[in-house]
Amino acid sequence: MNGEQATATFGIANVIFIALMAGALGFFGFSATRFVKLLRIGKFEPRLDQIPERVKRVLTVAFGHSKLFRQFVPGLMHFFIFWGFVILTVGTGEMIMQGIHPALSLRFLGPLYRPLQGLQDVFALLVMGSVLFAFWRRYVIRPKRLQVGRHAQLDATLILGLIFMLMASYFGFTGAEAALAGGEHARPLPGVVAAAIGGLPQGALRAIGASSWWVHILIVFGFLNYLPYSKHFHVLLSIPNTFLSSLKYRGRLLPMDLEDENAEQFGAKDIQDLSWKMLMDGFTCTECGRCDEVCPANNTGKPLRPRKIITDVRHRVQYRADAILTLWKQRGEASAEGEAPKLADDGKTLIGDDYITPEELWSCTTCGACMQECPVMIEHVPTILEMRRYLSLTEGSMPAEAALACKNMENNYTPWAFSASTRADWANGLDVKTLSEDKDVDVLFWVGCAGSYDERAKKISRSMADILNKAGVKWGILGTEEMCTGDSARRVGNEYLFQTLAKANVEVLNGYEVKKIVTGCPHCLHTLKNEYPEFGGNYDVVHHTQFIDDLVKTGKVKLKPEAKSNDAVTYHDPCYLGRYNQEYDAPRNLVQLATGPVKEMGRSRDRSFCCGAGGARMWMEEDIKQRVNVARTKEALDTGAKVIGTGCPFCMTMISDGVKAHEKENEVRVLDIAEQVRAAMVE
Repeated sequence: MNGEQATATFGIANVIFIALMAGALGFFGFSATRFVKLLRIGKFEPRLDQIPERVKRVLTVAFGHSKLFRQFVPGLMHFFIFWGFVILTVGTGEMIMQGIHPALSLRFLGPLYRPLQGLQDVFALLVMGSVLFAFWRRYVIRPKRLQVGRHAQLDATLILGLIFMLMASYFGFTGAEAALAGGEHARPLPGVVAAAIGGLPQGALRAIGASSWWVHILIVFGFLNYLPYSKHFHVLLSIPNTFLSSLKYRGRLLPMDLEDENAEQFGAKDIQDLSWKMLMDGFTCTECGRCDEVCPANNTGKPLRPRKIITDVRHRVQYRADAILTLWKQRGEASAEGEAPKLADDGKTLIGDDYITPEELWSCTTCGACMQECPVMIEHVPTILEMRRYLSLTEGSMPAEAALACKNMENNYTPWAFSASTRADWANGLDVKTLSEDKDVDVLFWVGCAGSYDERAKKISRSMADILNKAGVKWGILGTEEMCTGDSARRVGNEYLFQTLAKANVEVLNGYEVKKIVTGCPHCLHTLKNEYPEFGGNYDVVHHTQFIDDLVKTGKVKLKPEAKSNDAVTYHDPCYLGRYNQEYDAPRNLVQLATGPVKEMGRSRDRSFCCGAGGARMWMEEDIKQRVNVARTKEALDTGAKVIGTGCPFCMTMISDGVKAHEKENEVRVLDIAEQVRAAMVE
């Protein structure tokens, strides 16, 4: 700020500015209050626990851009724009101070003032460059995920244009200020602008500075009040949404009281049946399309688009906004506590032809890839499963094959039509005891339905039994007392069946005072470890690759170096072991020791592509375009591997079928990690 500005007096321009600011902030306050009322039509869900952990997540995900940098170049672009906004907010704050009174500034910062100005200049330039690159990507490169509808494209163009104008007006103001200051101004970037306009009369320079200042301020206030009605509301919501994201296990569902005699329905039919956080997700969605880009259903031609699911929630809330606000007005602010007022039927629901179709919901494999990639921590899977709950429990509607699997779980405690009395037959002839015979064990081997009944998976169970015995582990099984964990029932939306199975299993496990469980099925792992505690089942649950890896590291299991094959091997990460339970290293350690170096697929670890069996898709026919398992198997075959390793019986089935579909069953073997270790063990 030059000396002339510093001595300027309060005038009519300041009065106009203060009135404008009051109006802008007042309208934004109205919009914020309106938004909160819209969210409160959803179910209550506590999201303010573990504050330090939430702050840490904001620092890493929102400020550190850990999710966005999974795609480096676009991530860098967003990083510059985000931090440009953060840093330039300080400069905008000084401009607002000058609007209140010309003599106000940030000079009280002393020696920090000049470096801060320089930092603002640099980031303003970086933001301008990033915006131009964003235009280039959107209109020239045009990646598939950015090929959106006309309205969304215009909205994005407007926002990018406004951001560019913000930076341009910033340099217009600072450049004019530099030109008026003459050679005394030491800021290089505004100095470039000053050199270009320095020959103009002082009156013209003042006009440029004043007009740039007003343009900047008008854009700031306009931007602030446009965002709540734009798809770019995420500019304001991304940090709060990240802070409020779930700290529970991935994909956690809302608790459901099935004994509520006053319940008229179960699951989510419409927006009022979702939680307020699920509604907030809808408004936070950036529509970047990263979720669609990684979705296995969407990638193989199914109707599911995770982005559409979330934005349809927003569209439905916006469609019912007037009715929601009217209800709150009728109820009165004095009655703000308690349950939200009930919306009247308008002839439409969230599930239906106007918004989300059942076909979209049933296409989901619940692999969690959408949630893994989302830069603003949106929780797609729980929202989808809440609607599946409605279809299953209230409508009694689900794919016929899934209904048959549920019926089998009710009658036989397994998705297959096998007798519960034969659950332990896989162990015939082996040295295996049940807990009813001897409960003095250190480890319970949870065999699971596949390991008990599926002929291919039985081989995995036998390999595991040999490993445990040769390692001298005191272990046992439940035998016929073991029931399906209910994973598929819960994922298909049949919460009643899931809770029935869960409570029955917990009663048996607690009756034997089980402490540690090892299982070869990631779906059983996830359910026992993360979901059973809600029903009183608290156990130390590990995957068999984790347990075997520990046995190898402690020397209880020794492997023959000469057992390694010269065949190339790759490893497929099961979604419920990897993304859901963060285990990537133990299986690879074992493959490396037992079989040979892993040739990674293009998509591996937390970027792994689903086999297609999750979300109870194991029990449903897949007849729309390409099969997910066939697409995934091609990625494995493209590595040139002769052995495809995995650590999930569902993945084993899907990848094996994929190998057959590619007519490679005589060339490529699909082996569980336990089988690879068993073959390489020192006898």
